[in-house]
Amino acid sequence: MAQTAAPAAAASPAITPISLKAIAPWAVFFGILMLVLLYFVGAEQGATAVISGEGVHEWVHDGRHLLGFPCH
Repeated sequence: MAQTAAPAAAASPAITPISLKAIAPWAVFFGILMLVLLYFVGAEQGATAVISGEGVHEWVHDGRHLLGFPCH
């Protein structure tokens, strides 16, 4: 009964840091995506409506109330 449940200490791979140059394009992309999403939830169907009709309003209606945007 000399067996152990865990294997012997194996050499763990070194963790390499991710450079800011590698993260920056993704951060900009997601930042723009979040601004567009915030526009559609918060301002679409108002004075600055890009899409006519009530479709966008109905899709984001509950999100507007959840985030505190008035829509009625």
